[in-house]
Amino acid sequence: MEVTERPKFKDPKLTAKGERRASVELRNLHTLWFNTGTRCNLTCENCYIESSPENDRLVYLDVSDVEPYLTEIKQTNLPTKEIGFTGGEPFLNPKMADILEATLAQGFEVLVLTNAMRFKPRLQQRLLAMNNAFPNKITMRISIDHHSQTLHEEERGTGSWQPMIEGMQWLAENKFQIDVAGRTRWGDDEKELRKGYEQLFTELGINLNAWDQHHLVLFPEMDEKAPVPEITTECWGILGVNPDAMMCASSRMVVKHKGDSTTSVMACTLLAYDQQFNLGTTLAEASGAVPLNHPHCAKFCVLGGGSCSA
Repeated sequence: MEVTERPKFKDPKLTAKGERRASVELRNLHTLWFNTGTRCNLTCENCYIESSPENDRLVYLDVSDVEPYLTEIKQTNLPTKEIGFTGGEPFLNPKMADILEATLAQGFEVLVLTNAMRFKPRLQQRLLAMNNAFPNKITMRISIDHHSQTLHEEERGTGSWQPMIEGMQWLAENKFQIDVAGRTRWGDDEKELRKGYEQLFTELGINLNAWDQHHLVLFPEMDEKAPVPEITTECWGILGVNPDAMMCASSRMVVKHKGDSTTSVMACTLLAYDQQFNLGTTLAEASGAVPLNHPHCAKFCVLGGGSCSA
């Protein structure tokens, strides 16, 4: 009798082969992420969250959406030091400066993922004031998909390179802490890739170490349709991977889905829409284990070693 194999990534407890699916416990909430909204000034070729000028599946957050979580961290003595902001492009959100100011005022360090193209004069003034008031508390992680303009613009569109370079130079000149996020989608050898970024930083006079994995993060690609293995409980030992190194062992992400009256806490930054990874409306509700029931869990995190946090 012919046996039909079950589809992958359908059962949170068992793989298609009937083996126990791996899950990850939240060990300590190091980074709490907020997706400030999925609108972006760019429509990239392979955006994992499909951000664009029209995508409002995650609506803009306001200060009132963020503050309850900052309060919960303080009241429950969570070890969270870093608050991350992602999108879309965070600086399209008209409340972003207010959100940053409120977060910094509560003593947190902030990490903002940005394409560095939206620093208009009024925003520049606000950011400069915050950087002076809260020195060494703001890090801007700039998306430079490749060290060559040609391949960066292949991903992000014609004309996206120079505004990004100018934004990065403005941040550097005004003594903001900067990191860079690149991508490995073109199959470059990592050593050669880092050499290329090193040359770019030198040419621009940007004081970044391309060999430091905090200064330059290289993200593996994500493709939900790519054939990837499911991660079983046995895989940790076979692969030599520590589950505590996974992103969902140390972070969560707050979003507001279009049409919802309240925010939700998602398991990680990569899975903003999948409701099986919606863990509730508070950090306490979201403190449970996360089954690795998605291709991104396997390809990006376990096999790719990727993490949006440092």
